[in-house]
Amino acid sequence: MSVQPAKRDENPATAGRRFAGIDDLGDLHGRRVLLRVDLNAPMQDGVVTDLTRLQANAVTIKALAAKGARVIVLSHFGRPKGKWDASQSLRPVAEALPVIIGLPVAFAADCVGPVAKAAVNGMAPGSVLVLQNTRFYPGEEANDPEFTAQLAELGDVYVNDAFSCAHRAHASTAGLAGLLPHAAGIWMKKELDALEAALGSPKHPVVAVVGGAKVSSKLDVIGNLVGKVDHLVIGGGMANTFLFAEGKEIGKSLAEREMADTARAIVEKAKAAGTEIVLPVDGVVAREFKAYAENEVVSVDAVPEDAMILDIGPASIERVKAVLRQAKTVVWNGPFGVFEMEPFDLGTNACAREAAKLTREGKLLSVAGGGDTVAALNHAGECEAFSFVSTAGGAFLEWLEGRELPGVKALAK
Repeated sequence: MSVQPAKRDENPATAGRRFAGIDDLGDLHGRRVLLRVDLNAPMQDGVVTDLTRLQANAVTIKALAAKGARVIVLSHFGRPKGKWDASQSLRPVAEALPVIIGLPVAFAADCVGPVAKAAVNGMAPGSVLVLQNTRFYPGEEANDPEFTAQLAELGDVYVNDAFSCAHRAHASTAGLAGLLPHAAGIWMKKELDALEAALGSPKHPVVAVVGGAKVSSKLDVIGNLVGKVDHLVIGGGMANTFLFAEGKEIGKSLAEREMADTARAIVEKAKAAGTEIVLPVDGVVAREFKAYAENEVVSVDAVPEDAMILDIGPASIERVKAVLRQAKTVVWNGPFGVFEMEPFDLGTNACAREAAKLTREGKLLSVAGGGDTVAALNHAGECEAFSFVSTAGGAFLEWLEGRELPGVKALAK
């Protein structure tokens, strides 16, 4: 499989685009603002268990309410596949919002039709209303024009604050922007600005840290980054595949040995594009896959045949730190080792702390994203120190792949 290098400093996901913010919408007092957010929060027994996404959206909700807008919140929840499912109602999420935003929040048991219209008509300036799960209708995921028009009837202005859903061409994430004056929400705009600074028009040298288990799952990411970054640091099980491709014995380490030819092709493309690939030079190996398993540090040229690499070693840590110290920008996706198990979290922790330190000193712009990445940075205690950490998951990964995101494209029209 060939890997085509992207042109340096070009990302079609955000390249050359400028996005209006809510301050560009003029006087919003009394106006009906359809605000698309991501309220797809973890829930157990009808109670929201993680408020992270709600807290991110709270900024825009409060800002619009302060402008006197009638804030009509749209969101999906779960995967009801176009059918009504009481277990995937947004009512419990709406009930959790007042504590976060410090304002009363009403709930409408539908997102279109008479029930939704009556709820919207009863709103006062500065009030907040959450409509029912948009995915209860098949027209949402189909981006059906008729369903989109029904949503549009409820608002005067459309604001999208859900970058995490921007890779979906749905009615509430893309279709509405074609029918109403529109802008990016505060969180969405912050995310787009951070991503543009990281790969759209970054300060060089640029370092990309890409980790995780499989090369196959990150092939498009690597293909997009090759030629755009100055250094590509590869960690996790992916690094084992590259080491195997170099002819090194990696014992029982996790690797996609069948991807060796692809790994070698990536290395050649990187050389041609002027991107340095940084691989581990030593590793922490163990015979058992468990926390506190007996372990030792070995060179990547001397991995015992009955052992597995579970983390990078001290020499590799110092090498990554040295690359970070000469960088101006870092984009981070994925851990270096099995960070969930001590002591195999040391490599990820040490490198994350170096990036955080350089960020605090104003020497580095650091942008990170992806589920495992956020968890790893939180584990290291450095998530808040990074310039920007995206919780967008799939949308962040597709941005790293250089794809055009429908929700972002719609806002740029």
